[in-house]
Amino acid sequence: MEFDWSVEDAAYRKEFVDFLGEILPENWDEISKHGPGSDLQAEFSKKFCGKMADKGWLTQHWPAEYGGKDAGAWRHAVVGEECWAIGEPRGSQYMNVNWVGPAVMQYGTDEQKKLHLPAIASGNIFWCQGFSEPEAGSDLVSLRTLAIPDGDDYVINGTKIWTSYVQHANYCFLLARTDPDSKRHTGISVFLVPMETPGIEVREIPSVVGARYFHEVFFTDVRVPKGCMLGEVNAGWEVVNFALQYERVGAARYARAALTLDHLAKVAKETGLMDDPIVVDKLAQARCICEAARMLTYRVIDTRAKDAKPTTDTQLARIAGTRTDRAIGELAVEILGPDALEYGSFADANFRLAMTAGVAVGATEVQLNLVARRFLELPKK
Repeated sequence: MEFDWSVEDAAYRKEFVDFLGEILPENWDEISKHGPGSDLQAEFSKKFCGKMADKGWLTQHWPAEYGGKDAGAWRHAVVGEECWAIGEPRGSQYMNVNWVGPAVMQYGTDEQKKLHLPAIASGNIFWCQGFSEPEAGSDLVSLRTLAIPDGDDYVINGTKIWTSYVQHANYCFLLARTDPDSKRHTGISVFLVPMETPGIEVREIPSVVGARYFHEVFFTDVRVPKGCMLGEVNAGWEVVNFALQYERVGAARYARAALTLDHLAKVAKETGLMDDPIVVDKLAQARCICEAARMLTYRVIDTRAKDAKPTTDTQLARIAGTRTDRAIGELAVEILGPDALEYGSFADANFRLAMTAGVAVGATEVQLNLVARRFLELPKK
């Protein structure tokens, strides 16, 4: 089996890395440590994504008919690895190109495609996802937000929580129950809701992860046209499953973890910790975890490149990626010692980012349950 990159993709990686060296400001480390949800990073991402769009790189993996270049999944993976490793200069727009756009291509009307796809491809639009609720976090199908038809509109009432990137979002990819009597996976629909719609209130949730990261979003008699629904009424769970298969490997966490691990090994060598066999063993184990996460992710990308149906490999890759992030985050604190406790330090920024890894896009426990049911075919109790 060939694990190396093609000559063309390897050449593109070099070109893209050179581009990063030219466009990233000298204070990028300071900007990136606050995370993709920060005001500074959101502001920079418009410039960065705009430059990528000018080169035809932002959505190059999209079909040409939707503003892409038919570049394929591997070319997009190169961008994801290099961007995530240095702190994701695309900001929250990485979601737009990873799964919001593909979901609109798959399920959108002609009008929705004309409205949203060129805007995403321009690099000047922000999205957030309205999924989790106070009583429906990891158990997403327990959501209670209601969207009731009223003439040509739907009227939405409910609350979303732990929502990232809201303060800059132009649109919300919203899940709501359109059949009040339905349960679990049935009766759910997806709406593409403009965030400027009257009745939407946003409150930040202070957290150790960082400012502007988590929010509550309240929908009070929010009226949206029926044309905002993505896909068929009451068939939203199919849309969500499609989108999440893209999102669960959308962030190349293993790339960031590998870069962090290189830094930790350098520090360990400089401080004499390499003389401790326990430290050497932990560094080796962390490297193995990184490589396992990378190869599992590549299996998913290969499936996508061949236009095959998603498999449980998606969940396995997500589990490996989040565990990698967490393991190396903890190792960073151990090796760097008290210096790691300084807010904004290398270890602190990495550890805070790692804290979100096992929660976003379905908790690790949810992914394990999916593997148990879909791959191991274990009975559900």
